[in-house]
Amino acid sequence: MALKHLNQITAPFSQTEKMPVLFLGHGSPMNAIEENEFVASFKKLGKELQRPNAILCISAHWETKGTFVTAMQNPKTIHDFGGFPQALFNVQYPAPGSPELAKETQRIITSTHIGLDDKWGLDHGAWSVIKHLYPNADIPVIQMSIDYSKPPKYHYELGKQLNSLRQKGVLIIGSGNMVHNLSMVAWNKLNDTYAFDWATEANEKMKQYILDDNHDNLINFKSQGKAFDLAIPTPEHYLPLIYTLALKENNESISIFNDKPVGGSLTMTSVKIA
Repeated sequence: MALKHLNQITAPFSQTEKMPVLFLGHGSPMNAIEENEFVASFKKLGKELQRPNAILCISAHWETKGTFVTAMQNPKTIHDFGGFPQALFNVQYPAPGSPELAKETQRIITSTHIGLDDKWGLDHGAWSVIKHLYPNADIPVIQMSIDYSKPPKYHYELGKQLNSLRQKGVLIIGSGNMVHNLSMVAWNKLNDTYAFDWATEANEKMKQYILDDNHDNLINFKSQGKAFDLAIPTPEHYLPLIYTLALKENNESISIFNDKPVGGSLTMTSVKIA
């Protein structure tokens, strides 16, 4: 009986060529409706990737006590922001959910209990970038939450356990920003590729650690000095990167794109592992 149940869960996700893993710098929610170089890169990426069977997204904007995955059939589009034009609130991304993928994710993670959530949906960390990759909203999407009570190493080890999903056509996306300090944004330079010195220093060090597979220093970001402290005042936008890097295997390469600052204290830097 147990084997039959397992087959029912995994049947929609047959073995495929291993999917890449992405970390996408999502920046302002306005990127959902604007045309700019960052959006152009997302659209190009969507055309280049093998079409996934489903998407699992770890977004900076869903923090919980405990770890959960969305398990509803039709996740709502969450407009979790304020002060933006009505056109942004009008955006809907009606991608289906995947209770099957949610249950499979719950099954393969053995280090902690994964709760099945039926209330959240797709927040803007997910839909504002996925809509550019797959504008037809015809690929199932689930989100996995970030447990705010756990240290970075927990998230790294949890990310590793998602690896088998890549062989079943699941595209795993971390969505956040490597450098993200909203309290220090230079609002008069939002349209310029301008960065404070500390933001440049942190971003360059992060990229070097990524390219060197120095995951320990990235996990221990609180021990990397003042520039990192300013770049990561709170961890929620940074931790999706940790999930992404945890899935890198030894024979895989890394490419970095959208590597530009915005408003002095944000970077759009994005990573593809394949």
